[in-house]
Amino acid sequence: MDLLSNKWIVYLALCLFVGGVSCNSVENKIYVKLNYTVPCVRLLNSTHQIGCQSSLSGDVGVLHVLESEENLDFVLRSGRNPPYMVIMESSLFTRSVMMKLKNGSGRVAGVAVVEPTSNPPDGFSPHTRCPNENTGVYSENYGPGLAHCNTTKWNPLGNGLSYEEFDFPIFSMKDDNDTQLIRQCYMDHNRPVNGSHPQYPLCAMQLSSHMSAVTNTPTCMRRNSISFSMSNEMVCDPLSDQNIWAPSKPLNITQNGHKADESVIIVSARLDSRSFFSEIGPGAESAASGLITLLAAAHALRNATQDAQLDRTIFYTFFHGETFDYIGSSKMVYDMEKNQFPIDLDNVHSVLEIGQVGFYSSSNLWLHTDPVSMRNSSIQKEVKNLIDNLNSAAVGLNVSVKEPGVTQPLPPSSFQRFLRARPFPGVVIEDYNSSFSNKYFQSMFDNADSLNVLYPPNLTPEEQLNHVTDTAKSLAEVATMVARALFLQAGGKKTQISSIKADELTVSRMLYSFLISSNNSWTQEIVAPKDIVHLNNNTVNFYISVEQQASLPTILAKYLLANLTGSVVNVTQENCRNQKESEDDKESKHLYNYIWVQGAALPNSTERDGFCVRSTVHWSRAISPAFELENYTTSEYSTWTESRWKEIKGRIFLVASHDLEMLTLGVGIGVLLSSLLLTYIMSSKADILFSSGREPTSATY
Repeated sequence: MDLLSNKWIVYLALCLFVGGVSCNSVENKIYVKLNYTVPCVRLLNSTHQIGCQSSLSGDVGVLHVLESEENLDFVLRSGRNPPYMVIMESSLFTRSVMMKLKNGSGRVAGVAVVEPTSNPPDGFSPHTRCPNENTGVYSENYGPGLAHCNTTKWNPLGNGLSYEEFDFPIFSMKDDNDTQLIRQCYMDHNRPVNGSHPQYPLCAMQLSSHMSAVTNTPTCMRRNSISFSMSNEMVCDPLSDQNIWAPSKPLNITQNGHKADESVIIVSARLDSRSFFSEIGPGAESAASGLITLLAAAHALRNATQDAQLDRTIFYTFFHGETFDYIGSSKMVYDMEKNQFPIDLDNVHSVLEIGQVGFYSSSNLWLHTDPVSMRNSSIQKEVKNLIDNLNSAAVGLNVSVKEPGVTQPLPPSSFQRFLRARPFPGVVIEDYNSSFSNKYFQSMFDNADSLNVLYPPNLTPEEQLNHVTDTAKSLAEVATMVARALFLQAGGKKTQISSIKADELTVSRMLYSFLISSNNSWTQEIVAPKDIVHLNNNTVNFYISVEQQASLPTILAKYLLANLTGSVVNVTQENCRNQKESEDDKESKHLYNYIWVQGAALPNSTERDGFCVRSTVHWSRAISPAFELENYTTSEYSTWTESRWKEIKGRIFLVASHDLEMLTLGVGIGVLLSSLLLTYIMSSKADILFSSGREPTSATY
């Protein structure tokens, strides 16, 4: 290649580089990217799909700030520049408004909901009025009169929005600089003045959240098998995570199936919640209140269960995915039936479940039982004994427990999945009688404010962490009652329960860690170095998501349960990670789980004083048995999957009128055709235009 050719290559590369930089610069001048957007995503089950999505390249619409429901007429009929991208305050995010937009005949390109700074006083729940009604125990074959919430609507404020399908993107936005910029852009360009229609250029928004999966779970799983064999690209994933469990005494976990002479009391809480938007699931009352109460009860029982010789083993259990047709409890019951779990159903003596208990201070705690199984005299006797133990445990505490005065079904609870397998004695503890006290069930408003987790002004984060709130005191009372009742149920003596008491400071720290900030000095000490990256300064999201990594609630529950029920052992970091207490120890790993945690920071150093925690905490998959059986059309188990997506983004820009766009296109086409014509003419006349008077090659001098 000659020197001239090299020069042209270098020149061309330089032009391409400069052009690329120029394109990026132009893009940044045209578009303003939105930084804090959270989408509604698509979910699928055996029969249909729910959620939201955009077109492949994203949906674009002219911005319109919805000021009232009456203002919908502009979007749906009178506005001259559809489709519209509707911006609304959370107070307008109602079923009435959203269903009108859904049926807007193509005039709606998308919706952006501004996150509020306070909760709506009248309540809001996008869940259904009868959660998990088709996968609980009640059916045409079991208590048909109690099925489908015939006698009570557990969630009377439920509007079902989370289970609707929208063919346009819906995003949540924080009320920060982005939303202020959007409002200003709307005011400057789009707001009608004195009844007149706005003139171009108009402010527009693009929302991109294209979902790969369509129709239902059987369809997307079939596409998964085809896509995986051809391109290794999946279109959906089963909702899944991990169940966390720990027996009060060591059990050999390497031997699955029945444990002879072992009687177990399962005490459970759920690990998950959700809202309309996948990344906002604070779950303060619906998940955190029961989860924290059980952790505090387990902590209170640590010494009592080690010192006393109890007849039964307490099995602390945290189920994940219960929001979506009882994923975690279904999996554990299935594994017990198939002898794929360290105990089986024959080992289960009774079940105690802690549900929503955060609002008990303003009412009572209600002990819910199953009226169908209690027709059996032996079941009824054991249930009565469990209730008696709960009443005895409440004596001397600021806790009032009651039973519903009428025959009614169990509320939505994991216990129902055990009853689907066989009758068990059991009680579900809730802070309501016939309908939820929680006005924000499974919504973005089920947060610290709704649970009255409040701090005095001007406290530092460290001071908030160690401040004992009134809510912490209330939950500590409930945890104390639960711990004492479990001790009695396991065979302990009443004379010993007075020393069993939940720690208010620990409860307050857990409330702060789950509902305010998981990244604090306390949690940093009790997690392993490899998991410190998961901690953040936001409220924990209780949405289950998919099994690519354990969720933050799972990680926190695992370490909290290990530290609150386990003990510190003096072993090296290497032996701890190898699950042994000495070089020759080969048995401990079958009974215990060893975790090396960070420990406290050393003074004037970046190093930490790590230590090894030995506990009985273990975990197993929380995934519906339907995916193990590859039966995606079953009605017996959950079949929920989440669609995959390529890109989630939002941006705003100014858009010209359609006439101007057509004129620009026409001019561009004209310039292109003229250029082609000029090029043709110059090419055909090249021998004339570019000829040079060269001398003949035979010329001599």
